[in-house]
Amino acid sequence: MSHHTYKHIEITGSSEVSSDDAVSNAIETASKSVKNMGWFEVLETRGHISEGAIKHWQVTIKVGFRLE
Repeated sequence: MSHHTYKHIEITGSSEVSSDDAVSNAIETASKSVKNMGWFEVLETRGHISEGAIKHWQVTIKVGFRLE
């Protein structure tokens, strides 16, 4: 069995559509500069309310990636 070393970072994604979309946006953007991402964990979910409706989502996630 091979041994790996991992690092994790926190990032925040946003979306006007949903919390899931905010997570996807964060991962998609991070994948442009972070290699070997393998997992994520939702740490915090926030939203903006306007006129009694959700207008914007922000989701902070921890992303783990394997070091080369």
